[in-house]
Amino acid sequence: MSRGDRDAATGILKSSMRDNYTEHGVDEYYKKVGATYRNPHFPGIKNCLFIWLNRHAFSWWKMRQPHIEDQKFFVFDMACGSGEVSVAVLEWWQAGRQAYKNKEEHDADPDSDAERHARQARPNSAAKARIPPPIAPDMPVPCILAADPYTAQAFHTRTMLYAHPLSFRDIMEGKLPEIASRPVGAPKSNHSSQSSSPESSLRGHSPPKVETPIIEMVVCSFALHLIEKPSELYALLWELSTKARWLVILAPHKRPEIKDGWGWCKWDVDSWSECMMADPIGELLEDRVHCRVFRSLNA
Repeated sequence: MSRGDRDAATGILKSSMRDNYTEHGVDEYYKKVGATYRNPHFPGIKNCLFIWLNRHAFSWWKMRQPHIEDQKFFVFDMACGSGEVSVAVLEWWQAGRQAYKNKEEHDADPDSDAERHARQARPNSAAKARIPPPIAPDMPVPCILAADPYTAQAFHTRTMLYAHPLSFRDIMEGKLPEIASRPVGAPKSNHSSQSSSPESSLRGHSPPKVETPIIEMVVCSFALHLIEKPSELYALLWELSTKARWLVILAPHKRPEIKDGWGWCKWDVDSWSECMMADPIGELLEDRVHCRVFRSLNA
């Protein structure tokens, strides 16, 4: 099982990830390449996340969720690699903010050269689905949490954010990373839990225990299938279902299998409704990257 099998990219010893895992083992392989790892599937990851975030935003903005703070919402990049998910989320946000600024300028000058050019180059339906909507200044800002036991250096090099070296086992035991904008181990803020400062940390760390908003979405890219024991996968997903509202799984295939009773229901992102676990409807496929979405039954 692999994170992907395209041609070699930075931080990948051989062109086949299966060969890398067979020769070195999963743990040893990522210890060797952790500082320089890159996932060559980034275009598909980005497209899937842009489409998902567009549809999530449409539903979310229709009825603002009470667990989301006024100024931010949490996105947990689990097994973050070199930050492909975090980069995509932040690029989506930045593109949406720029779209809002462009819309304001157009409203002030509807016959501008930029608008006339846009009318002559409308995107097709597939491309349009990936275009972020205008995001107003009063909308919550994504706040990244990131964890990976091997690739913290690669993540920081690419994103200038900080990943906590938490493993799947750490997370299934209740630990969660701190805000990615602060170095791991930096002194914690003395502000109360009501503060909107990114210095505050999430539950799962040492006392005093601080109540924090629920995580809006956990995104796991090209890694969840590396958990081979169903009992361990169940323990991880059940724990996450108590702390997060959405689970987004990105992979070059449709593994791992998520079962009923694990704390999640499968979500059809086209009809925006629950569907059967084995039902392929409402999934996304972009540039050979599969995207499946699940909604928590416990958060």
